[in-house]
Amino acid sequence: MDDGELAGAERRVWAAMPVGTRTALTGLSNADLSSLLLSVARDRAATARPSDAVRRWRQDRFVRPARTDPRALARVEARMWQLLPADVAGVELSPVVPVGTCSAVAPVSQNRIVTTMRASEVLSDPTNALAIEAAVRRRRQSEVHLAAAHRVLRAQDFGNDASAHFRLFALVSSARDTGSGGTQARLLVRHLTYWRAVLAELAPAVAPQLHVTTFDDRTVRERLADTVRPALDGGAVPLVNEPERSRGRGYYTGCALRITVLGGSLEVGDGGLTDWTARLSGDAKERCLVSCLATERLVDSISR
Repeated sequence: MDDGELAGAERRVWAAMPVGTRTALTGLSNADLSSLLLSVARDRAATARPSDAVRRWRQDRFVRPARTDPRALARVEARMWQLLPADVAGVELSPVVPVGTCSAVAPVSQNRIVTTMRASEVLSDPTNALAIEAAVRRRRQSEVHLAAAHRVLRAQDFGNDASAHFRLFALVSSARDTGSGGTQARLLVRHLTYWRAVLAELAPAVAPQLHVTTFDDRTVRERLADTVRPALDGGAVPLVNEPERSRGRGYYTGCALRITVLGGSLEVGDGGLTDWTARLSGDAKERCLVSCLATERLVDSISR
C-alpha cells in the first residue's frame, strides 16, 4: 500500500470501532499496548493452518526468499570486510531497532517501516542504527567509523516483483567539525576511497562510477574541488559530478553520493552528509557521513 491507501484503510478501521477506542489505545503504556497486540496475534495465530503458511509464503513479498546466490553474496561481502581500514569498527546490528528510529533520525514516513508489536521496528536502513551507535560512541572517542552488513526490510512496494528485503553494506562516520569544511572533506575522502577500492577489485568489468552532488553548500563545494578530487585522482573508478541531482535534498545536507555500475545505468549505492549525529547528540558541531551499497544488486550486475 502507498500512504494514500494506508490512510484510507485507517479511516475505515477506526470508523468500525466503538467511539473512544482510538483514545483509549493511544493512552496505553508501551507495555500494555504490546500485551494487547500480542494477545490479538496469539489468537489469530491459533487459527492459522499449514495451508495458510504456504499461501502467504507464495504471496507475501515480505517473506519470500531473495533470489541472489548466497554463496556469491558471502564471497563479495567477505572481501568488502577485508578491504575496510583497520580503524573502522564492524557492528553486528540487531534485526530490530526502537520504534521511530528511522523517522526520528531521517525524514522518512513510518508507513514505510515494518513496525513490530514490542515498541520496535524491523531494521530498514543500517545507517540510521549506526548513526545512533556512533553518537553513543562519540561520547568516549574523538571520532567514530562504523560498518555493518545487514538484510533490511522495507514496507513500500518497489514494483516489478522486487523483493521487500535486501542486504546493504553500510558505512557511518562521525567527527567534530574543525572548520572550513575540513572534517566533511576528510570523511568524504575516506568513504569514496573505500568504495573505489571495492568497485575496482570486485566490479571492474561493469563500468563502476562514483557520483557526487553538492546541495547549496559553497564550503563543501570548494573542499570537493581542492581536497576531495585531488585525493581521488588517477583511480580506476571515475568520480563524476552530478549537479542535476535533486533526490536526497533535505535528506542529505551539503553533499550526496551515488554509486553506479553499467556506465551509470544501474544504481547500487547511495549516501551523503547528514545532521543525524548532531541531532542525536544535541551538538551542532557534529559532522556525519553515511553511505551504503546494495550487495545483492552488485552481485547480480557482476554475474550478468
